[in-house]
Amino acid sequence: MHAASPVCPHRPACPGCPRFGTPGIAPAAARTLAELRVRAGLSDGSACGGEVPVVMGAPTGFRHRARLMVRSRSASPKIGLFAPGSHRIVDIPECPIHHPLINRVASAVKREMRSLGVSPYADRPHVGDLRSLQVVVERASGRAQVVLVGNAESPAALEELAARLGETLADALHSLWWNGNPERTNTILGPLWKRWSGPDAVCERIGGVDVCFPPGAFGQSNLGVADAMVRRVAEWVPDGARVAELYAGCGAIGLGLLGRSREILFNEIAPDSLRGLAMGLAARPEPERKRARIEGGPAAHCAPHLAEADVVIVDPPRRGLDPEVCAALAARPPGRFIYASCGLDSFARDCEALLASGRMRLSALEGFLFLPYTEHVESLGLFEPC
Repeated sequence: MHAASPVCPHRPACPGCPRFGTPGIAPAAARTLAELRVRAGLSDGSACGGEVPVVMGAPTGFRHRARLMVRSRSASPKIGLFAPGSHRIVDIPECPIHHPLINRVASAVKREMRSLGVSPYADRPHVGDLRSLQVVVERASGRAQVVLVGNAESPAALEELAARLGETLADALHSLWWNGNPERTNTILGPLWKRWSGPDAVCERIGGVDVCFPPGAFGQSNLGVADAMVRRVAEWVPDGARVAELYAGCGAIGLGLLGRSREILFNEIAPDSLRGLAMGLAARPEPERKRARIEGGPAAHCAPHLAEADVVIVDPPRRGLDPEVCAALAARPPGRFIYASCGLDSFARDCEALLASGRMRLSALEGFLFLPYTEHVESLGLFEPC
């Protein structure tokens, strides 16, 4: 018996899930993964008949993290996503892929904006008080870290709104933040911060340890699938290994490996992620902390250190590996190289370069569906020396 397809009241106007209700990964992504598997010689005799296995999570309610735009008028604010090719908002008050608390927070923000007359942002004249809303739901507490992104260098225009939200959301609120983004830009978060209430970071149990995510740091929205990927990476890392993790973020992969690794070099460039990584590391026992070293800055600066590692782990942004990192890996492969990719095209490009060196082979490949109902699929590859 087939499960009923999920229902969304905002389709087809909402652009967030172009394949909503369609199970599995997009055909183009499936073809790319299959081609990579064949290129690497992994298709014959595999489980799944030559297809790349793909990890999928819950069909609804899986998104624990959302950034939503705020537009329209004070009397009828809209909170949602931009329609394709425009700054026109598609309001999504009952989004079925959001954790229900995200929808509840967005509803509370709209209600208090109407009550107080807080003006939504308008792009062309560059006026208005509230540009966007970020909500992150912490699984353990079931509470929301809420960021109000203002169009000013001061939080003054949003102070009363914040006070009302604190009262309205009460125990459902993890922390409440102001972010200032006064420039004409499509970047959502600005450089200015103020914490009104609550802890410094959301903490998630990933890989058997607490990982801390300050509001400005990157975090996965689909935590169930993220857990599965981190577990798979851990299976591929032998005990006692010297590990180098580049593009480490807040440490979601590497922190859980400290208990059984000889040493780990963490590399990250984003200040907020480095702060989260430091918080997570501070919570580990002293013997584990002594095994860790943090190198801030571009991943390319760590390329010379890769030859010292038994295992190299990377989780780069969608553009893929820095050329210096790819070249260093191809020239002198580690015992194991684990590549977590959020950009399938860049992964295919980097994979081709590594295989073409003749020194590496792709020994395992899996897909992870972090964003169901989209064209996007993330991949995880294990490379070993030939």
